[in-house]
Amino acid sequence: MKAIIAATLLLCTFALVKGEELQCSHTQQELKTDPNWTDMKHSCINSMRTQIQAELRAAMQYLAMGAHFARDTVNRPGFAKMFFEAASEERQHAIKLISYLLMRGELISDVSTLIDSYIGVEKTEWDSGLEALKNALQLEAQVTKKIKGVVKVCEDQPGPNDWHLVDYLTGEFLEEQYKGQRDIAGKVSTLSKFMDKHGALGEFLFDKKLLGGEL
Repeated sequence: MKAIIAATLLLCTFALVKGEELQCSHTQQELKTDPNWTDMKHSCINSMRTQIQAELRAAMQYLAMGAHFARDTVNRPGFAKMFFEAASEERQHAIKLISYLLMRGELISDVSTLIDSYIGVEKTEWDSGLEALKNALQLEAQVTKKIKGVVKVCEDQPGPNDWHLVDYLTGEFLEEQYKGQRDIAGKVSTLSKFMDKHGALGEFLFDKKLLGGEL
């Protein structure tokens, strides 16, 4: 249920940014939450909102990567598949974080501002698959650093530490990030070896292995 609500919130905010009308309205009275059970500090909440934006920016960047390699003039379906899947994963991370704030009763206002600052990507073209993989590794490292920043804020905040959120982020998100970084770093190494051995044909062979799920 929380995932459905989170996805609805994303859909509504996308419509707001595009200037479209969508039946997502609630009155302010309906959106008020009993403060007796909400205990997240504002600094922690703001860090989580910033992280949601970071995940959405990463999703958009991966979409740009996938679209680039799916072009007929580039034609690297394996790379396109990998990056489109990465975009879906980043979007799912954003939904998980929104769901967490909903569970804690803290996502009650300014929902549209979660996405209005992330639209747009830094790069839309790459000279090679190797360059794109290296960019992806940098992107994942940046996201990991931001997650660690949220953990630090929620640990060091005045008053009680938010151990539940810290445990959630370190146990689920950080482990996945580290595994993802290692996977991309391995792909960078493998592709480099393919190109050293086969020249320009190396990227083509690597792409075929990506498409076949061999890497």
